[in-house]
Amino acid sequence: MIPSLSVLFDGFSAIEATVAVLAVSVVAAVAMEFVVLRLARRYVSHTDTGYDDIVIASLRAPLVVTAALAGVFVLTQVPAVRGSVLLDPQLLDDIFGRPSLSVIVLVWAYAANTVVNRLVAEVNAEGGRFDFAPVFSNVWTLAVLVGSVGTLLWLWGVEITPLLGAAGVAGIAVGFAAKDTVANFFGGIALYFDDTYKIGDYIVLDDGTAGTVIKVGVRSTTVLTRDEVLVTVPNAVLNAAKVTNESAPGRRRRVRVPIGVAYGTDVDAFEALAIEVAQAEPLVRDSPTPRARFRSFGDSALRYELLCWVDGPTRRRRAQHELNRALYKALSAADIEIPYPKRDVTVREVAGPDSGADAVRAGTPSPAGSDPADGEAVDGAP
Repeated sequence: MIPSLSVLFDGFSAIEATVAVLAVSVVAAVAMEFVVLRLARRYVSHTDTGYDDIVIASLRAPLVVTAALAGVFVLTQVPAVRGSVLLDPQLLDDIFGRPSLSVIVLVWAYAANTVVNRLVAEVNAEGGRFDFAPVFSNVWTLAVLVGSVGTLLWLWGVEITPLLGAAGVAGIAVGFAAKDTVANFFGGIALYFDDTYKIGDYIVLDDGTAGTVIKVGVRSTTVLTRDEVLVTVPNAVLNAAKVTNESAPGRRRRVRVPIGVAYGTDVDAFEALAIEVAQAEPLVRDSPTPRARFRSFGDSALRYELLCWVDGPTRRRRAQHELNRALYKALSAADIEIPYPKRDVTVREVAGPDSGADAVRAGTPSPAGSDPADGEAVDGAP
């Protein structure tokens, strides 16, 4: 299996080759345990993250076991040893060579599964982005298991090509039978890597559904609306839909309060009053500072927008409510008119040839009105 070993141990007797290989294995295992790993632990103890500690702790066993069992495997391949033992070379491989490699494969598979699962759990515990830790752990464990079984079958000379063909057929059948589940699973994976949202974010979907993400699972995402209603949306739908994340990149959100004042208003005094009202509201952030913007000339009003910021998207509606109340009170106290439609109604009597009188009503809009209307004549009773 290793042709270079024939040259490396050329001229060695069986005892000399055995002593040399075992000595090298013991020295390598001791060096790995007391030198390499000790230096690595000393180095990672000074780092801020705990991920490297997890890696070092998980790789200790496979490194030491590999250094020790590699000597056993090498001995089974040395020509001097293979020729001096009473066992058949093939039997020697079956008893010592392949089992030692199998143990090494199993130890490394266990370590790979352990280190990844611990890292995923650590990341999930620190960030809390998704509850995908069980998903990734299960998928990784399955991948390691399949890879380990395939490697062991290859080491023992078992033909795995028919198994791969059967697995491919089974995978196609499962894919067609559970295509929605598979689509939701990969949709959730895509959402995770795209960093579309995380648990606690306030999102708005293209169909108008809005709420806080409280759970992201393998199949679906659960959103809690402001009415305290749980809405479950399949991940495949979310992956294909337009999702507005109002909690990213920062949680602060702008509030726009439209308001109109009558023509002839002192705009400087009005703007100062509006900004003062916004600054007095506890829900409004001091920075960025509130500002009033003159947007356009309306039919009967100067159209303004009061712009300010709040600490989160869920505070926007309440802040708008409080600002509307405070603006109405402040403008009323300052005698600043907020235009609204008005109508003047005039009633007059007109003598007719066949009736006593006709009542004619004519409507004319006031200067402050916004919807002028034509007058209507209504016939009165005789």
